[in-house]
Amino acid sequence: MARLLITANRMITSPAVGSTRVVSPGYVRIENGVITEAGEGRPDGADLHLDDGLLAPGLVDLQVNGFFGYDMVDADETGWRTVVERLPETGVTSFLPTFITAPVEVQAAALRRTRELLPTLDGRGTRVLGVHLEGPFLSEKRKGAHNPAFLTDPTPEKVATLLETGLVKLVTLAPERAHALDAIRTLVGAGVLVSVGHSDATAAQVAAAADAGARKVTHIFNAQSGMNHRDPGVAAQALADERLSPGLILDLHHVSATVAKVVFNAAAGRAVLVTDAASAAGMPPGVYELGGEPITMPEQGPPLRADGTIAGSGLRLDDAIGNALAIGVDLVTAVDAATRVPADLIGRPDLGRIAPGAKADLVWLGPGHRARMTWINGQELFGGGS
Repeated sequence: MARLLITANRMITSPAVGSTRVVSPGYVRIENGVITEAGEGRPDGADLHLDDGLLAPGLVDLQVNGFFGYDMVDADETGWRTVVERLPETGVTSFLPTFITAPVEVQAAALRRTRELLPTLDGRGTRVLGVHLEGPFLSEKRKGAHNPAFLTDPTPEKVATLLETGLVKLVTLAPERAHALDAIRTLVGAGVLVSVGHSDATAAQVAAAADAGARKVTHIFNAQSGMNHRDPGVAAQALADERLSPGLILDLHHVSATVAKVVFNAAAGRAVLVTDAASAAGMPPGVYELGGEPITMPEQGPPLRADGTIAGSGLRLDDAIGNALAIGVDLVTAVDAATRVPADLIGRPDLGRIAPGAKADLVWLGPGHRARMTWINGQELFGGGS
């Protein structure tokens, strides 16, 4: 693979944990798909120089139900290829396809199909990090767009069935369900990130989940108990507990700008930007699917179930960074929340940063903070747009 030297008038580097900063100008050297050198300055002989915008690490999205008309849980090979090949348009270089609530046997079958498909996708586009199971171990009281008929307790047998393929990397569950704490310990022992979500738990129950190994909270403030000052719930514990990283859907519909600022301020260095994108993302208004159920994408706002329940989003992760900047979040914090923080959470310190030894996954964000060029393993997979 050819060597590559990129220079940029502005670039984000992460030479060590907690040291992310903007350099101007900056450069990155790539060899065999890996960053060999990155730093401040503009050495001679660049293969490409970026005059404006920002050179940033490739974006990492831990919650993608679907995109470009396809729902990941039942997409065929064409659908998977479409999503993997086109997500670089949004700056996303690694992602977790997300399967929402279904009977355990149906989810297990979807995992087996995915395991067979993944080898055909290797090198075609955005890296698939594994699968995020959002359910079926959720609370009926906080079901959101999930089908309550399929919600169930995380018994050892059900957990073992879902772990069989080795693809599960993130599980969202409600810690107040029977067997949940034992399930968290089992999942964490298997190398799975556990996230509290779709939960009516008390703050104490969420703290117990963190004691058992949970480290994330799924789409904070959405489908969970909140911030009552005498009866704190999931959202309160997510902000107060430094062991937990709150996921945030920053489309300014799921959570207001004011509340988003509270999340970034209270959970400094822990907030994770996610899209929770549904199949309607990247598509015109119309009727699409989420978990086998119809959803409607309106002219404005997120997709909706027939009863008006929000059902995922139409958000791009590069737009989430732009929204964070628009509400006053500083550049390093906004980019970290979509790169380094989720990569570290999922156990991939080789992703989400521009630093020697990391994968050469990069995105050039234009002046409007949308992806203009995207590289994965040092190969340009999207370019020329704005």
